[in-house]
Amino acid sequence: MKFSGALRRLILFFGLVPALLGQRGSPDLAAVTAALGNRQFDRALELVSTALEQYPHDARLWTLQGIALSGKGRSKDALSSFRTSLKFSPDYLPAIEGAAQIEYEAGSEAAVPLLEHVLRLRPHDQTSHAMLAVIAYRHHDCHKCVRNFEQSGPLLDSQVGALQEYGSCLVRLKQLDQAIAAFQRALDSHPDNPDARYQLAAVQLQTGHADQTIETLTPALQSGLADDRAMELAASAYEAKGDTPQAVTTLRQAIVKNPRNTDLYLDFADLCVQHQSFQTGVDMINSGLSLQPKVAPLYLARGILYVQLARFDDAEADFEKADVLDPRNSFAAAALGLQAVEQHDPDQALATLRAKLAKRPNEPFLLYLQADILTQKGPDPNSPDFQMAVRSATRAVALEPRLVPAHDLLAKLYLQAGKNEQAVQQCRKALENDPKDQTALYHLIQALRKTGQKDELPELLKQLAELRRQATQQEREHNRYKLVTETSPSDEAK
Repeated sequence: MKFSGALRRLILFFGLVPALLGQRGSPDLAAVTAALGNRQFDRALELVSTALEQYPHDARLWTLQGIALSGKGRSKDALSSFRTSLKFSPDYLPAIEGAAQIEYEAGSEAAVPLLEHVLRLRPHDQTSHAMLAVIAYRHHDCHKCVRNFEQSGPLLDSQVGALQEYGSCLVRLKQLDQAIAAFQRALDSHPDNPDARYQLAAVQLQTGHADQTIETLTPALQSGLADDRAMELAASAYEAKGDTPQAVTTLRQAIVKNPRNTDLYLDFADLCVQHQSFQTGVDMINSGLSLQPKVAPLYLARGILYVQLARFDDAEADFEKADVLDPRNSFAAAALGLQAVEQHDPDQALATLRAKLAKRPNEPFLLYLQADILTQKGPDPNSPDFQMAVRSATRAVALEPRLVPAHDLLAKLYLQAGKNEQAVQQCRKALENDPKDQTALYHLIQALRKTGQKDELPELLKQLAELRRQATQQEREHNRYKLVTETSPSDEAK
């Protein structure tokens, strides 16, 4: 968010020029300020240039030159003038404000010490507090953000984007009642802002006020202007207050509005599981798959429903299809931040890992990572890379038996090599350490089926389905939280 436009003029002209006129000066100063008042920036620059020949160390003249240059859009030159002014008078407030404004609008970190300097000289300057709050928000420093926004006074209410950032940080700090108040202020001042309405409604639902959520969303729902995310939120609120029919109706309407929104189908499937309408859920997921046949979460959702219908073969087929469409993200990349893995360059990532292993050859996690990266290359079971991956993962679990991802990887490798009994052993070891390990459960189901040991499969599929359902719920809640805290604030001043 940028405090610019009219606000900038208030700072640079109505703030700076009176400060200059209030000081003792020569007729040259009066002529320059008059030219600035009439927006005659070229004339002002001519007068300042002449005056500086006689008074080259006059901080006021350098500041006036900065204002004129800023008026002409020459921000870089203006900043240089303000900086020169501060060399001659380090605490000259108009020059500090002018430089701070330019640095802030450029997104420069240099704005921070300048704004803090302003506050040392004028502790209650609301604009400086607001700017520091916005910068703190960019850096995810919510304590500093909230503290400064709270000292920005009425200026906060004039900027819907500021209120949204303030509310978002309050959510991150778990100050939910204050966040609701902030988002309510944003919505009151900008009732047509869909983000402010959504953020308020989402936090109301998060705090258990489903009735308030529906009340907040009703104007948008009745006008037909609600987008699918608002309708999804409304459906959650209806379900929370026990109005399942309205929740179902709202979700159906949302799907009609945006039939490619996967989350809507997942919400619908979850409702069907909760209320034991399993075939209805399957039918809806089938509709989604007819439009998007390669979306893994839809297969997972249908697999969960198939488990409830005791269609275990169909469930397993859907879980396998989802696994093919969306293999797990590289744990190695997430853990070490290996850019080469993220850029699909396993050879470079492997070179990086081996350099680390040369220094720490008995580090279990590094051994696991080496096996993981080798596996990403898709080696044939008879290839040297495959054999190296098996040896590396085997050594990793020998050194650290509780390293669940290594057990998971080893089970996958054994399955690929046709060593199903050994895969079963690795899956069970993984589940001993993490009973909710979905990867281990899935591999165990595969391995038991291949060995003909099918007695456990129905119960294992139920466990996997329930874990997937819980994970989907958690992911939706997390995504809703992100929408509240990371929605780009609207700002009519931009």
